[in-house]
Amino acid sequence: MTAEKITEKISPLAGKPAQPAMLVDVPKLVTAYYALIPDWTVPVQRVAFGTSGHRGSSLEASFNEWHILSITQAICLYRQRQCIDGPLFLGIDTHALSEPAYASALEVLAANGVEVMLAKNGEYTPTPAVSHAILTYNRGRTNRFADGIVITPSHNPPESGGFKYNPPHGGPAGVEITGWIESRSNEFLEKNLAEVKRMRFESALRASTTHQHDFLNTYVNDLHNVIDVDVIRGTNISMGVDPLGGAGIHYWSAIADHYRLNLAVVNNIVDPTFRFMTIDWDGKIRMDPSSRYAMQGLINLKDRYDIAFACDTDHDRHGIVTRSAGLLPADHYLSVAVYYLLQYRPKWGNGIAIGKTVVSSQIIDRVTAKLGRKLYEVPVGFKWFANGLCDGSLGFCGEESAGASFLRLDGTVWTTDKDGIIPALLSAEITSRMGRDPGEIYRQLEEEFGHSVIKRIDAPATREQKGLLAKLSPKQVHSSDLAGEKIKDILTRAPGNHAPIGGIKVIAENGWFAARPSGTEDIFKIYAESFRGTDHLHHIVEEAQAIVGDALAAASHGEPA
Repeated sequence: MTAEKITEKISPLAGKPAQPAMLVDVPKLVTAYYALIPDWTVPVQRVAFGTSGHRGSSLEASFNEWHILSITQAICLYRQRQCIDGPLFLGIDTHALSEPAYASALEVLAANGVEVMLAKNGEYTPTPAVSHAILTYNRGRTNRFADGIVITPSHNPPESGGFKYNPPHGGPAGVEITGWIESRSNEFLEKNLAEVKRMRFESALRASTTHQHDFLNTYVNDLHNVIDVDVIRGTNISMGVDPLGGAGIHYWSAIADHYRLNLAVVNNIVDPTFRFMTIDWDGKIRMDPSSRYAMQGLINLKDRYDIAFACDTDHDRHGIVTRSAGLLPADHYLSVAVYYLLQYRPKWGNGIAIGKTVVSSQIIDRVTAKLGRKLYEVPVGFKWFANGLCDGSLGFCGEESAGASFLRLDGTVWTTDKDGIIPALLSAEITSRMGRDPGEIYRQLEEEFGHSVIKRIDAPATREQKGLLAKLSPKQVHSSDLAGEKIKDILTRAPGNHAPIGGIKVIAENGWFAARPSGTEDIFKIYAESFRGTDHLHHIVEEAQAIVGDALAAASHGEPA
């Protein structure tokens, strides 16, 4: 990799309605799922767990029936090794590949005698509802613990598929678990599924071990224990929500009815082509509630409601649209949420910490310090927060990619996976109680803590380059300054848990950047923040590219770490 300048290319289609020619061919996609056999000798066709499970597309032979059969069998073996013999909660989102993957997974789970809990009436199931179900079942237990599988590629394009495992703590599996599952899955691929147990789908549905579970009402009826719905109902503010055609499509009307809220669902369409979306920055259809291009439809409706919000396809990410500021950048809203929750959750203990990733805004650090709480900074990936949320030592945890969860009103665990629904409802609670929307509150925070500008850039990278970037050391960074300021610190491990960040973070007085490889795509990402304005931010980004390029060149020539 060279220090060549990377420029962000915004598609001319960004923010515009999807055109018919852009829509995925669903029959072709599903046919490829069953027809294409992955070649285990080709790296991109092997099972590979990134920060959020195994992802790919059937059209590229990276998410096919053999992958799901192998991964599910590996999960069954992992459960046996760990003596996990309670029910497995299985949820799916609305991507076209989720239904066939669900059928494949159930065939293996039933053949292995696993007690499986499927959504009642075939309902789609948000990621947080699966996490909530696992934790609710396991509360107070000493044996027969439950776990779960969520079939989703999150906000990724319509041709994508995804498959992730949640162990008994209810959150995403850690690297020690996913590494074992990945290795065993690829062994099954190499042996042409010879050791995979399987039964016909119709038989699996009728198996004595297959049960239905009411994910929707169990989750909805418990929301008053994490959100102060009385405050929202008392002000009767108007709310608009766009489920973006995702798994929470029926949850929102149930929430409105159960709690008698003035909440309107602005889009109730489920369509695996996601033809109702506006195009994202790179010309792709992507159900990303943190993208102003993908969220253009809801942004255009902002003046109709006191507050509006959306969630991605599996409802583990949120996007908050305010009258005062339009779509709030994710870091801005996370900062407001921390500011609010630390003041209006009196039953949370004074010792609880705030969790953030190393690529999230330093505004969160400043708000947390001002309110006298500890900051817990970890690598990218919500899995790093699961244990702290589970034991109540972390009150709120958030990622710059608009993923978050937080404790119940009484300071006990709600979910240990990302939950897009409760941050969305929290924005209504904040607006109701404070008489100002989160955009107005963030402006207040900027007056006190400084004006922050943030940017993320993606750039192509080979597997070799990604490997080098993940293993960089501070010694391989030869610069002493960043955008005119002395470098204060260079991190390759997160301050909170000292885990490797899989890249590098360089920090100066009024700005920082971090560079890390993607876990699922052949790209690397540069994140940058400045407290001295847009020009300073541009200088940070430019110098970050040069610093990373020089460091990788040194690493590729064998310079010692």
